[in-house]
Amino acid sequence: MTQLSPTLELALDLISRPSVTPEDAGCQDLMIERLEKIGFSVERMPFGDVKNFYAKRGSEGPNLCFAGHTDVVPTGPESEWKVSPFKPEIIDGMLYGRGAADMKGSLAAMVTAVENFVAEHPDHNGQISFLITSDEEGPFVDGTTRVVDALMAREEKVDWCIVGEPSSTKTLGDIIKNGRRGSFSGDLTVYGKQGHVAYPHLAKNPIHLAAPALAEFASTKWDDGNDFFPPTSFQVSNIQAGTGATNVVPGKLNAQFNFRFSSELTFDDLKERVIDILEKHELEYDIDWTYNGLPFLTKPGELVDAIVDAVQKTVDITPELSTSGGTSDGRFIAKMGTQVVELGPINATIHQINECVDAESLNQLSLIYQRILTNLMAK
Repeated sequence: MTQLSPTLELALDLISRPSVTPEDAGCQDLMIERLEKIGFSVERMPFGDVKNFYAKRGSEGPNLCFAGHTDVVPTGPESEWKVSPFKPEIIDGMLYGRGAADMKGSLAAMVTAVENFVAEHPDHNGQISFLITSDEEGPFVDGTTRVVDALMAREEKVDWCIVGEPSSTKTLGDIIKNGRRGSFSGDLTVYGKQGHVAYPHLAKNPIHLAAPALAEFASTKWDDGNDFFPPTSFQVSNIQAGTGATNVVPGKLNAQFNFRFSSELTFDDLKERVIDILEKHELEYDIDWTYNGLPFLTKPGELVDAIVDAVQKTVDITPELSTSGGTSDGRFIAKMGTQVVELGPINATIHQINECVDAESLNQLSLIYQRILTNLMAK
């Protein structure tokens, strides 16, 4: 049997632990043991039912943080998998298992990259840190955001951060995420008056009342975006109304919607414009807001340049900078004034049945991370 690399051995070990969010299933203990052996001081930072840790090597100079999560999404029907999702296997060069791409493969690559870098540069410049949570795939209440708040309260500084989210699309390193759009949701209730459909003058149909406002939301051009972000988007995700009977006008309508917004607008800007439209249509309504995060952007500079150079030297391509896609824990870390970039494996199968990643790409990813460390922190 072919001897596996340290990166693949660690990835297999991590994937074999059924850490469905918010469970950690011993993944962090495994990482902590490895990091303590090479001189990291580790601070476990549990909040609620969520396990987190912050580990650091070095005490002064710029701080380069590797951030990620040990939790994974549920497997779906295990009978539909090629392999048992928590008994990972490498088949025809592909590593199968829940979390292979999102993001236990990245975690393994981070750990082995740091191990190799520290072996070569035991007296490296600056500080190397890890910020790891088991609450990224869940409600993200007691995970990275709580750790960041605690670090900020004691004025801990993180200069650069690499989040191991699967950013690549067709080949390793083709895309790096140097920012993300902001996100918030609204839960809208529009009130009418229930009645018989045969006597509409005695009722007020909230579906009819709300429809013009929802149509205006959908057709509004909120902004033009900018050089780094696409235009702000609005999407209705759920609408519910009615009693189930065909002869009853409902008394209320509930609609849930989401904004993904650029740095051209703020949360307050968009809330104000939503309320203006609701008032314009003279609706009786309630609305609850869920704020998920501000947009963040890391412009080309020390971190981006170091990453681009490392990717070029390892896989011989020049990565594209992108802010597309959903949100990540990078939005919480960016609150610290940190330059944040996401770099990880191909994302084609994340959250799917038969999640997998090219096994050799994880070895290359470890080398990319190691070269980034060398670019920024080698003496």
